[in-house]
Amino acid sequence: MFAHSIITLQRPSAASDVTDCIYMSKLSIGIVGLPNVGKSTLFNALTAISVPAENYPFCTIDPNVGVVEVPDHRLHQIAGLVVPDRVVPNVVEFVDIAGLVAGASKGEGLGNKFLQHIREVDAICHVVRCFEDPAIVATGALGDPNADRSVIGLELILADLEVVERALDKAERRERTGDSEASFFAGVLRRIRSALSEGRPARHVSLTADELRPVKSLNLLTRKPTMYVANVSEDVASVGSAAARQLREAVAIDDPAAEVVTLSAQLEADLLALENEEQEEYLAAHGMSESGLGELIRAGYRLLGLTTFFTVGENEVRAWTVRTGARAPEAAGMIHTDFERGFIRAETIHVDEFVGVGSLKNARDAGRMRLEGKEYEVTDGDIITFRSAT
Repeated sequence: MFAHSIITLQRPSAASDVTDCIYMSKLSIGIVGLPNVGKSTLFNALTAISVPAENYPFCTIDPNVGVVEVPDHRLHQIAGLVVPDRVVPNVVEFVDIAGLVAGASKGEGLGNKFLQHIREVDAICHVVRCFEDPAIVATGALGDPNADRSVIGLELILADLEVVERALDKAERRERTGDSEASFFAGVLRRIRSALSEGRPARHVSLTADELRPVKSLNLLTRKPTMYVANVSEDVASVGSAAARQLREAVAIDDPAAEVVTLSAQLEADLLALENEEQEEYLAAHGMSESGLGELIRAGYRLLGLTTFFTVGENEVRAWTVRTGARAPEAAGMIHTDFERGFIRAETIHVDEFVGVGSLKNARDAGRMRLEGKEYEVTDGDIITFRSAT
């Protein structure tokens, strides 16, 4: 049995001969922030879905969910050569919840209810307003993005502390009966509770694989990888602002594993109303070569340590996501578990070489395909054909 793979992303243009496009390989990111920082405006721009973005707190009551293609120009190249019946890009699901305020974890505003909506996501995207506008109702420390960041960070910590204390209470009751597993879990939870009580996120607690296993089910918000969006005004979108730089510098010290992306949510939203040619002119007028949304999505992939590979054939070109550093059998297993169990070898070529030769057949005829075994580490940009015994 064979499976064909490749690395790429994004829907072909309207001029493409591709007849159909469906979605797979989804990861999810929850958007948080104070009210009126541009969360819903950013969400609108990301998804082109019309959701409320009025200028008052708690406009977004129910969570808004939108699915966005992962942009990658290589998909256009591959689809243009293969001309499949359908193209399946990688996608990201964004979940936008109501703006949080100080005390949200205790019910202020519309409170902890909204935090439950994002406990299932893979990563957190914290939007911080890095510009002043007297027309916008302010709910945070105007002009101090790091103070705003601290408000949200504390609310996530307090929400997690409540979850951990409930879980610890249950574990300690079982621990008193002599349950060794409960005792082990209670010990882990006490360490996490200690960090949270000190105002430190749960991800700052180093856990072994065995310790992490029972913790995963708690879906702690502060264990999730976090990125920050510095939402700047349109006139400084290409270079950012002093407030955005201040935010970036502070994040580098406080949370060096986090990603920081600077963009203008309003500019990104304005782009949606323009045709492709007008978009290029609009970006150029603002000193930008591309939309900030692509960088935001790429930052999510970097944050989560993900690599993309594709299956390719006459009927379909498909993108798949796998963790960075994954070996060939694991990548094969993303397509079907049988491929991983029966893995024999991987036949691979980098996408740049593939574009040069034009097809897998040409690549084989020219001796450009490499044969790799079980220890081969998938590289972003690989085109792989898996050979399986099942």
